[in-house]
Amino acid sequence: MEWIGDNLWLAWLVLALILIAIEAATVDFVFVMLFGGALVGAAAAAVGAPVMLQVIAAVVVALLLIGVVRPIIKRQFTNPEDSADIGSGALTGRMARVLETVTETDGRVRLAGETWSARVPDGAPECEPGAEVRVLSIDGATAVVTQQI
Repeated sequence: MEWIGDNLWLAWLVLALILIAIEAATVDFVFVMLFGGALVGAAAAAVGAPVMLQVIAAVVVALLLIGVVRPIIKRQFTNPEDSADIGSGALTGRMARVLETVTETDGRVRLAGETWSARVPDGAPECEPGAEVRVLSIDGATAVVTQQI
């Protein structure tokens, strides 16, 4: 027990590693904030601060990280506007080439080097093979397109 008292910074580091491992499994940005607090506790222990000061420093930093940094990070990772340039959202607005006549119910286009099912919006004119069309949206696995004028 005396060894832990002499090497309390190491106990804080072990706690920090446990917290970061839990964060890797949950990916909720809570345990990484607690990890930051544990690192501050380890730093306080390394410079010889009393145990109570180590705990207070760790708790204060963890609470600040959870209250200030976590909402910013969560917003960055869950903002749909930031993820619009990946996946199917990145295809909206792009140009495609009609392979098979595109009607309100069926058709095929070449989009981003792949063949996609396509349709035109209700009431829109059909698009003939060879025509260039603009992708209005992606509906499941179907590109909704309109004739480029």
